Amino acid sequence: MDHQETSVEKEGVADSGLIDLVFSWSMEDVLNINLYKNQVTEIPDTFSTVKSYMKTFIPSLVEETHADLLSSMETLPQAPTREILAVTPKRHKNAKDFSYVIIIRGSGEAENYEPQTGDLIALTDIRPTCSDHLNRLRDSYLIAYVRPGRDNRLFIRSSKPISRGGGRKLFAVFLINMTTNVRIWKALISEKANTNIIKNVLQVQPNSSQGGNSCSICFSKEKCSAAVSNRWPSMGSDLNDSQEATVLNCINLSKCTHQNTIKLIWGPPGTGKTKTVAMSLLALSKLKCRTLTCAPTNVALLEVTARLLGLINQSLDYGKYGLGDIILFGNGERMKIDNYDDLVEVFLDYRIEILAQCFNPGTGWKHWLESMIGLLEDPQQKYSTRDDENDFQTFEEFVKEKLNSVGEHVEFCMVNLYTHLPTSCISLEVVTDMIGALDLLNSLKSLLREVGFANERSQLVLKDFLRKLRWLRKFCVPNLKNLEKIRKFCLANASLIFCTVSSSAKLQTEEKAPLDLLVIEEAAQLKECESAIPLQLPGLRHAVLIGDERQLPAVVISKISEKAGFGRSLFGRLLLLGHERHLLNVQYRMHPSISLFPKREFYNNQILDGPNVKQGSYEKCFLSGKMYGCYSFIDVANGQEEFDRGHSRKNMVEVAVVCEIVASLYREFIRTKKKVSVGVISPYKAQVNAIQERVTEYSEVSGTDGFSVSVQSVDGFQGGEDDVIIISTVRCNEEGYVGFISNLQRANVMLTRARHCLWILGNEATLIRSNSIWKKLILDAKKRKCFYNADEEKNLAQAIAVALMELGQVHIPLNSDSLLFKNAKWKVCFTNEFQNSIQKIKDTEIHREVVSLLTKLANGWRQSRKNKRTIGHGTCAQVLQKYKVKGLLNLIWSVDVLQENSDYVQVLKIWDVLPVSDTPELDKRLENMFRSYTTAQMNLCLLRCVDGDAVVPIRMPVDLSSSHEAEADPVQVLSKPLSSLSLKDEPQTSSSEPQSHRIFSPRRSLGVVLNEGGCTMWMASVWDVPIV
Repeated sequence: MDHQETSVEKEGVADSGLIDLVFSWSMEDVLNINLYKNQVTEIPDTFSTVKSYMKTFIPSLVEETHADLLSSMETLPQAPTREILAVTPKRHKNAKDFSYVIIIRGSGEAENYEPQTGDLIALTDIRPTCSDHLNRLRDSYLIAYVRPGRDNRLFIRSSKPISRGGGRKLFAVFLINMTTNVRIWKALISEKANTNIIKNVLQVQPNSSQGGNSCSICFSKEKCSAAVSNRWPSMGSDLNDSQEATVLNCINLSKCTHQNTIKLIWGPPGTGKTKTVAMSLLALSKLKCRTLTCAPTNVALLEVTARLLGLINQSLDYGKYGLGDIILFGNGERMKIDNYDDLVEVFLDYRIEILAQCFNPGTGWKHWLESMIGLLEDPQQKYSTRDDENDFQTFEEFVKEKLNSVGEHVEFCMVNLYTHLPTSCISLEVVTDMIGALDLLNSLKSLLREVGFANERSQLVLKDFLRKLRWLRKFCVPNLKNLEKIRKFCLANASLIFCTVSSSAKLQTEEKAPLDLLVIEEAAQLKECESAIPLQLPGLRHAVLIGDERQLPAVVISKISEKAGFGRSLFGRLLLLGHERHLLNVQYRMHPSISLFPKREFYNNQILDGPNVKQGSYEKCFLSGKMYGCYSFIDVANGQEEFDRGHSRKNMVEVAVVCEIVASLYREFIRTKKKVSVGVISPYKAQVNAIQERVTEYSEVSGTDGFSVSVQSVDGFQGGEDDVIIISTVRCNEEGYVGFISNLQRANVMLTRARHCLWILGNEATLIRSNSIWKKLILDAKKRKCFYNADEEKNLAQAIAVALMELGQVHIPLNSDSLLFKNAKWKVCFTNEFQNSIQKIKDTEIHREVVSLLTKLANGWRQSRKNKRTIGHGTCAQVLQKYKVKGLLNLIWSVDVLQENSDYVQVLKIWDVLPVSDTPELDKRLENMFRSYTTAQMNLCLLRCVDGDAVVPIRMPVDLSSSHEAEADPVQVLSKPLSSLSLKDEPQTSSSEPQSHRIFSPRRSLGVVLNEGGCTMWMASVWDVPIV
């Protein structure tokens, strides 16, 4: 395709559309990374006209769509796929519009893809593993755009005619979803939209620095609406000054008709942004101000909706009357709305279904109201005309049964009508009569059970109930049978509407009852061109943008579009132009030791700590040890970064450390039952996936018994928080390359998610060399004495050792100078045979058990006598020991002797780890080697000293084992002054509590007790209990 054909200026007209442009690309065009490079220009800071404003974003939008499609080609082998069973052409006036109805195969294990509206799919005769496979069909590269359908029947529009020859299979392969980009496109090319607000954002406003383009008439606290000010003490009692000012601004804004205004609210992490928005919306709902609240993602949208509903439910006085003024709409499947019981009641699709039942004249409110009135007016007549199948019933039984069955439907209609109808369509008087009628219904049911129908009390209640029902005949429900009309009715009469920014495009067709106010949550995370969708809605007068430009911006796939500023938000551009913003300046999330660094580095100390986080009770300890305090950097020195198949980085040593910490937290929770929520954040998907795989057993119990763990990327955690946050930075290299984690916005998000504890894992050397924000963090941690080495903690050291073994780096953890044995009682020596054997073992559990055994042996632990196993005969039987590993292998070890300067010292010698069947062969080889030992050396190997419950090494001067004493009896050797014998690295003891050691020799079964300097030693057979 030449330049003229790809020209955005030529193709970017309303008649062709973004979909047509995508259809025009050949496979060669799709794979050309520079297809639109020369047409994308930098997005300016100011604009002269609305037309130029809209036009500016189009080239970047096209390039972004192209980059998204190109990216999908790299992951084709993993692309969701579904077989198409039938393709039927759909007649259309336009001969170039290739529309079809397709029927897809039912879902199964290999068929898990459910095409969604807006999906761009490739049509091919095989499941593709590369982009070349998309060119196999007779018509070459063939793609289609999915339109709304039902059941397994889908409507698609294809780039070319679909022809199926030779009975070959046809597959739909998911490429990208274009819904949002198509909606942005339509917003940018719209010529009849409401541009009142957009005109105010083209350039910096003359008075923006003085009041953020505020109306001087309306913006004062005294102008607050009386309807709200009367209730303000109860509504605002839990707000700080900055939050209260925000709410009052929204109230005043709702009443302003003098000008179109856009307000910016700056909400740093933990400052109660969502709470403030919810309180503002509560006030606006009381003023009946039609407000649309949007967010970039479903997660952010559901959070603010749930917060508002919590406030609404606290203020309801008449059942759930008032919820009908609130609507949440969007894709329920993507929202996972069924997981939110409190939100279902305001979800539009659910509301439409309920109201459709109530509005139905044959089976709804009118029908059941008249049925109940008819029953109560003449129950005897109803009894006499009952069905034959009920001939066996008495009159009393008949009335009870009918009252229950009809009453159930009446109650259903009443409760759902006053719950789901907007308050403008059902008066409070009607609602109170409905609630009163339901009370009388329940009273009548009780009386019939207790005293019967003919009782005077029953008749009095029946008459009151009947009177209420007759009065309710005056209330008529709307005559709406069509579901689409019910949808429009609900949207037109709601006061508060919630949807994603993209979904707000659906409101463009709702011309009746225009909106007054737009609130965009997480506005700094939204591309400016996407903001154009809701900003152009009919009747809109004002907008409030809430966000924090110092956290994550919008995601942009194309490097070309990103460089042009396509990811910049309207919030960010207005700040650049000097537009005033209102700061929420008190944070209530982070313990002060956690907030200290981000407050200084990202917010110039403009944020204060709330009184709640300053209280002593807010400092919580979930694990013992200084390393696990409120704030710490944990250096993982021996990490190793690598790429996974998807070209994302991971560091399996850090994965091991994270998982060990999570396991420790879970064990502590089981012990104490102290509730804790744990969040693990990493900037790399591969790291997230690797950690998720390892902590599955803890994730499965999440939320059920007080322990929860969530592992997400930085993007996935924006807006989230947990009691404990563990950050895995991943990077570990000599050059100090840290990539995008040096981005201040990403760092800010990671460092501000924790409530009580923040533990940051990383490689000190790499992060220091990066000269990024992470260098500052490490230096700050050292200054505050919050810097720790991971291998200083026993469990973490073992986890690191196992991880390095899995990576084939056995020489790092398993050598004499390893940090794994840094503080051990015994020096540990490894043979080459052991190193080679352990290298060949791939079983992680075996690695873990070997490391555990080695660390226990190095610290003086020994198996009990009944579990000990000797090897071979002769010398080997005396020296070598074997410990079972997973029941399959033997760990072969012994005590050996090394000369250090003028001393002999006992050490642990690890000979091998090998299958049980190979042990005799090792015995033969070692038997010859041990014969070369002198008697003195062998005696020292066999001497055993016990300090409490631990076996400790003995250090002996060489002169005690000189040649003339080589054959001396060990009893004589040990009878030398005790000062000539010592324990290796003997610990300090209290003078008031003398230390007791026991030394064993295999040469005597008779115990010899030696006393000197408060220390007791004696000898006995190595297998015997010592004689005291």
